[in-house]
Amino acid sequence: MQTAQRAVTILGAGTQGTRLAFMWTKKGRPVYLVDQNQQQLEKAKKGIEDLRSQLQSFWATSTHWGEIITSSPDALEQAASESWMLLECVPESLQLKRTVVRQLDEIADPDTIVASNSSSYTIEEILEDQRLKHADRFASLHSYWPPETSAIEVMGSTKTKPEIITLLMEETKKHGFSPFHVRKTSTGYIYNRIWAAIKREALLTLSEGVATPEEIDAIFKDVLKTPKGPCEQMDVVGLDVVRDIEQHYADVRSGIPEQPRTYLQEMIDQGKLGVKSGSGFYQYDKK
Repeated sequence: MQTAQRAVTILGAGTQGTRLAFMWTKKGRPVYLVDQNQQQLEKAKKGIEDLRSQLQSFWATSTHWGEIITSSPDALEQAASESWMLLECVPESLQLKRTVVRQLDEIADPDTIVASNSSSYTIEEILEDQRLKHADRFASLHSYWPPETSAIEVMGSTKTKPEIITLLMEETKKHGFSPFHVRKTSTGYIYNRIWAAIKREALLTLSEGVATPEEIDAIFKDVLKTPKGPCEQMDVVGLDVVRDIEQHYADVRSGIPEQPRTYLQEMIDQGKLGVKSGSGFYQYDKK
């Protein structure tokens, strides 16, 4: 597949969509950023400009950035015709993602890659029981917090052509990512599976009264030299989100203990969602 000067189309101009649009314009190629919310598109463009300014200030160098072309879903077919990859970053709803990939399969050229940035659902789950024209061009492309965290996980389904994975590994590296190939379908990819086990054990430690959040975070940071401990990180993500993720693991894997989810639900029932609600494992000033 020829990717030179062809665009990338990103569906969803939220936090991930904004940061991914920044990354995919680093080599001068255009990015179509598609969202039904015009205010969100304007916010995303400003966010991308801020990231570019920060990068150029830090490196004291200039970069030939690709153009950011914002549009509503009405112009999606035109954007798709000019793109080598379509990347969905829509909210974490399985039904929504399935609807989106069906639409993309209908409008995209056969050689256009369609990728999902979902952190919760594998491409295998998204494609399950779907009647698609070109199921062999779909892949998961899961990022974290680019550009600060450059790791990106590339995972195919049982139908994905090997050359799709090869191309994604090459192109992500060219654009400043650190790609990792997830060699088999894996809920949670690589890192999030490991992180889920850490969160789960932290919650079990709390629910059993072994230690306080402060003690868990302090020993975690002391040993691993990380800026935040597991309780602090869960507060940032949102305890309702952490609960939903843990529930998804329990739905797809046997042997996941219920106690961590029960502990989280008790906190959620008290209105403790973490930073966004002003309290979680810790107290925060609501602004």
